[in-house]
Amino acid sequence: MTLAPEFHEMAERVNNWGRWGVADERGTLNLITDAVVRDAAAEVRTGRRIPLAVPLRQEGIQTGAIPGRVNPLHTMVAVNRELFGPDTVATSDDVVTMGLQAGTHWDGLAHVSYGGRIYNGRPADSITVHDGATCHGIEKMRHVVSRGVLLDVARAHGVERLAPGHAVGPEDLAAAEELGRVTVRPGDIVLVRTGQIRLYLAGDRQAYTYPSPGLSFHAPEWFHTRNVAAVANDTLTFEVFPPEREDLWLPVHALTLVEMGMPQGQNWNLEELSTACAEEGRYAFLLSATPEPFTGATGAPVAPVAIL
Repeated sequence: MTLAPEFHEMAERVNNWGRWGVADERGTLNLITDAVVRDAAAEVRTGRRIPLAVPLRQEGIQTGAIPGRVNPLHTMVAVNRELFGPDTVATSDDVVTMGLQAGTHWDGLAHVSYGGRIYNGRPADSITVHDGATCHGIEKMRHVVSRGVLLDVARAHGVERLAPGHAVGPEDLAAAEELGRVTVRPGDIVLVRTGQIRLYLAGDRQAYTYPSPGLSFHAPEWFHTRNVAAVANDTLTFEVFPPEREDLWLPVHALTLVEMGMPQGQNWNLEELSTACAEEGRYAFLLSATPEPFTGATGAPVAPVAIL
């Protein structure tokens, strides 16, 4: 199925190829300048720290809906092993096998391709079985620290969780800005709360997976206009699923990652943050969210922390 003409029109409007040079591999993270980080640090007033990652465990978010994306399998390989003889110091070690995008994670710029291309016009076949992403690997994200802004769309609608299939569009994002009395600025990392992860936290893994609210096909242009550095939300699919149109599957992935070069995050737990922001009456904070630097990976786990 070819992509609809409306997709290509939107792609042209949000395209960032060449904006930071033909060799660029960081995309919109270039918008996080030293000045942006200095201003972000000024958002810290109380020092209250809110973790945004879900625990990594074998009975985690993945249900098999995404082939190969397995929950963590944690194995002990040493338990109180005395390395230097009886009654000496003992150590315990463990290993984990997991999908790098199994839990709270960032999608890197090599995660999605279409038309044989990834971000900045690089060929999709630069991703290989043996070497992974030979360009745009997740390790190129390096340091991800900026001002975070919570756009609490669910709270703006007066609900705990948006209805399945709710497509979060520009009007929803603007309403959440108004609720939080905050304006999204260049270099911000935007966190969009739908409330969907409440299903997972309550133990209903299947309902969390599908159907799901998420970002609309029209949301990327809103982020592009505001020069947002990255976006994360509290759903498995990031964008609304099933899609708004039967002829456009995962269009938001293609627009954000391929055209814009904007990292996207999924499975972020924004519930405690939502409560904290409402209590303190402010929706901007310092956000630390650097992914694990797996060389050549198309995505990686992250344990983000919002600091109010």
